[in-house]
Amino acid sequence: MQNVLSALPSVDLLLGRPEVGVLLETHGRIATTQALRESLDALRALLKADAGHAWSAEGIAAECAHRLQQRQQPSQKSVFNLTGTVLHTNLGRALLSESAARAVNAVMQSASNLEYDLDSAARGDRDDHIDDLICELTGAEAATVVNNNAAAVFLLLNTLAMRKQVIVSRGELIEIGGAFRIPDIMARAGAKLVEVGTTNRTHLKDYREGITPRTALLMKVHPSNYAIQGFTKSVSEAEVGTLAHEHGLPFVVDLGSGTLVDFTEYGLPREMTVRQAIAAGADLVTFSGDKLLGGPQAGIVVGRKDLVAKLKRNPLKRALRVDKMTMAALEATLRLYRSPDLLTRELPTLRLLTRPFEDIQAVAQRLLGPMQQAFEGKALVEIRPCHSQIGSGSLPVDVLPSACFAMTPTIQGRGAGTALNKLAAALRALPKPVIGRIEDGALVLDLRCLEDEMGFLSQLGHLKLSERDEAQGAAQ
Repeated sequence: MQNVLSALPSVDLLLGRPEVGVLLETHGRIATTQALRESLDALRALLKADAGHAWSAEGIAAECAHRLQQRQQPSQKSVFNLTGTVLHTNLGRALLSESAARAVNAVMQSASNLEYDLDSAARGDRDDHIDDLICELTGAEAATVVNNNAAAVFLLLNTLAMRKQVIVSRGELIEIGGAFRIPDIMARAGAKLVEVGTTNRTHLKDYREGITPRTALLMKVHPSNYAIQGFTKSVSEAEVGTLAHEHGLPFVVDLGSGTLVDFTEYGLPREMTVRQAIAAGADLVTFSGDKLLGGPQAGIVVGRKDLVAKLKRNPLKRALRVDKMTMAALEATLRLYRSPDLLTRELPTLRLLTRPFEDIQAVAQRLLGPMQQAFEGKALVEIRPCHSQIGSGSLPVDVLPSACFAMTPTIQGRGAGTALNKLAAALRALPKPVIGRIEDGALVLDLRCLEDEMGFLSQLGHLKLSERDEAQGAAQ
């Protein structure tokens, strides 16, 4: 064994090979040397288990190249979202428009006037880039931006309700993804939650009876990821706003997702707009940038100028502020709303939400043949009608008609579940992973969000659907 191992080339000898020289140019000496050492260590382990294992210097260099290539692969990959959830939290939510992507690219590798006033040559405020624009679109007096909507709510409560009481209907004490709850946000912000009403019914008198000298504000929270139905009663924003103002208190509305346009004009379910919340008497409104708005992750606060000014003076605002790329993407997204008649063309979120069923069905028909051929002998592929959802805490009970591929494994009975999971894993292992959902014994690929048909088709040849395929892939 000692003779077998001693025959292996040294790292220095391998570094002198031409094919390794190319790696040195691309990856640098330190990374390449480390990869060579790891490749040699792996080969030594193989030889200790099998002294007759064939090896070559070329093979060691190829293994080194493979290790370096793997290290260069980004952890975050572009994927095909065929889950049926348009705004999928785990898959990055909203897709940026082309204009937003261009705006980000313009400031990424260049200095910018993020906090610099070009007219006065003095220090500026990064909120100035979007303040006038948001106010124009919402009817608010002022605005500020932080890194997400939870941060917006946190900053608001910490600024206006520290060591004071905040009144919220019991039916609006939401929990969003990751066990993130409104009561917990309030506690961390230093505010004391006062629940009024019951889970399914809250009356105006409940708010009125909850007001004390320690009350800081009244708040309504959009039930973004659930709906209470049946014997229910809630109080409108206008009524709560009037009551708050009668007692000299601010009225706050957390819209969660938040939209700037009337969804019913696009054939979508009704959702209160930010402008409507302001018109109903809200002194401050919080909403997300990366959900229905269709922009980057951000939390936006709009409303009374004096209250927004207080938020901006809070030291926490600096900890929660957004960077130049987010600001650039948000400004570009907001500018699209100046032309609402073009939104379904320019804004990916609205384009996907309003995509006609007939168009999706046509995509399914075009791709059916190649899909059946790719999965022949492994799964039955058929087109079925299905329903997409908006997702990410937006319009939780409303669905959109769509079309999907339902893929049922040819193996039935015992082993069908394993075969189904292998199908899903094979699609996730593609160069651009395909993410679907398992439902009623089938792997479902909802086609609402599939726009790059050629990109989808071109990689079907990379599918590894058997142990033999996997072995061949490892050899290559």
